[in-house]
Amino acid sequence: MHNELTQKDIEKMKEEIEYRKLVVRKEALEDVKTARAHGDLSENFEYHAAKKVKNQNESRIRYLERMIRTAVIVSDESAEDEVGLNNTIEVYFEEDGTTEKYKLVTTVRGNSLEGLISTEAPLGRALLGHKAGDRVYIEVNPSYGYYVVVKSIENTVDDGSDKLRSF
Repeated sequence: MHNELTQKDIEKMKEEIEYRKLVVRKEALEDVKTARAHGDLSENFEYHAAKKVKNQNESRIRYLERMIRTAVIVSDESAEDEVGLNNTIEVYFEEDGTTEKYKLVTTVRGNSLEGLISTEAPLGRALLGHKAGDRVYIEVNPSYGYYVVVKSIENTVDDGSDKLRSF
């Protein structure tokens, strides 16, 4: 499986890798050295905590590098009147009569609590390519789905301010 990422996603990941290698790695190594100097390592909580932080940082660097290596670059451009990547969409849920606004983003930026829906989520996948006024069936699984109506589409510029999701 390849990760679909925009060029902005790749740039943000490279920035995070550089920061983690130049700043976080240096601090983590210093913390390990300081904690090691406190004596008996078998009962030294600070040492074990510092090693854990160091290892988590290295793991995040490897994860981001793998994401970039396996990425498929996708365009965030879409037609003016159809749902595409980085568009803000107002959606009416027929089931409960509510209206919500979402921004369609790539998987690494998805965060439903902040209204950022991934293009790989059922809602995001189903909405892609539709126009305002379209009634769309969202299939959650083979036995359940629901209908939504696309009320409006706002073309938004990706300024890169959305945070990358940590795993």
